[in-house]
Amino acid sequence: MEDTISLKTFVFFACALFHFLVPSLAQTCNSYVFLNQNIYRSCNDLESLNSFLHWNYNQPTNTVDIAYRHTKIAPQRWVAWAVNPSRKGMVCSQALVAYQNADGISSAYTSPVTSYNTRLEMGDLSFQVEKISAEFANNEMIIYAKFVLPKNVTWVNHVWQDGPVNEDYSLGRHALDADNLRSMGVVDFLSGQVVTTKGGSSNLSLKKVHGGINMISWGILLPIGILIVRYTKECTENRIWFYAHMICQSLGYTAGIVGAAIGFYLGVKSHGIQYDAHKSIGIVLFVLGFIQVLAGKLRPDVEHNLRKKWKIYHLGIGYLVILLSVTNIFKGFFILKAMKIWMLTYVGFLIFFFVLFVFSFNPILRCKKVEASA
Repeated sequence: MEDTISLKTFVFFACALFHFLVPSLAQTCNSYVFLNQNIYRSCNDLESLNSFLHWNYNQPTNTVDIAYRHTKIAPQRWVAWAVNPSRKGMVCSQALVAYQNADGISSAYTSPVTSYNTRLEMGDLSFQVEKISAEFANNEMIIYAKFVLPKNVTWVNHVWQDGPVNEDYSLGRHALDADNLRSMGVVDFLSGQVVTTKGGSSNLSLKKVHGGINMISWGILLPIGILIVRYTKECTENRIWFYAHMICQSLGYTAGIVGAAIGFYLGVKSHGIQYDAHKSIGIVLFVLGFIQVLAGKLRPDVEHNLRKKWKIYHLGIGYLVILLSVTNIFKGFFILKAMKIWMLTYVGFLIFFFVLFVFSFNPILRCKKVEASA
């Protein structure tokens, strides 16, 4: 009886604690106290890059007084918050930039962003900025600014970023991680509503399809095709092994073409966002796959004196394709910041493949015709 009462008491207090803790944890920006004692009526915890936006909107003058906070930031990095009056995204945005200069003083200025190759040079914005300043403390950079919104406008597209400060104190390019690519949204200064858009990750679903197709085609079907040859070629009276191998490889390469086409489409749409190594390996794989298909059509007869050389070439290219495929798949994992379960699952498959491949060199384990067993 006492155990039952104790359990009920524990559950009651646990629920009560959860009830009080969750709202407090969700109000990160509301509970923040600024060192300069500024008070902002509206704020929002932005979805990515440990960032927060605080503001006061003055409707009669259509001005906004903002404080953009970027936490967990190293002193050798710059931060920026920008308004884009004409479109979503980085290009054409009007940025407020802050960093620590050579004297360790926080410097803030305005910078119009005209292209993806911007160096965030100082310049006037398309709207009036009445004041701007910055402060850095406890690995947190804050940009304070007051600006005038365009007439009859209360909501705007906005973006925020961080990046490295070079040794000469020029500003380097920001990373292309998932957090950096989704750091954009829409803010309504009048209603206080902030909506995070998919931004640079608007093609995230398509990227996942691209990655999934290529992992299955280049990373699973092609290795299985190799195992089919290793384990069945020498133990079948007919050419079933050959057709099974061809079907597996053909399915893999056909699906790989679809995956490559999606990758090409993503590359065209992602202006200024390129993964050169991933792209280059993909092109090499596509070409090698085509050469393998062509070589299969042009293979010499068994009795031909070039058959042995062709076999060495065919095997060499095949193993190279597998090696490059695995490399590119893991590059894709890191680009998408894939969940560990997917990476671990694929690692498990690779271990399975490697073990079977090594064991296939043992004639006892392969289904091999041996006269002694007849």
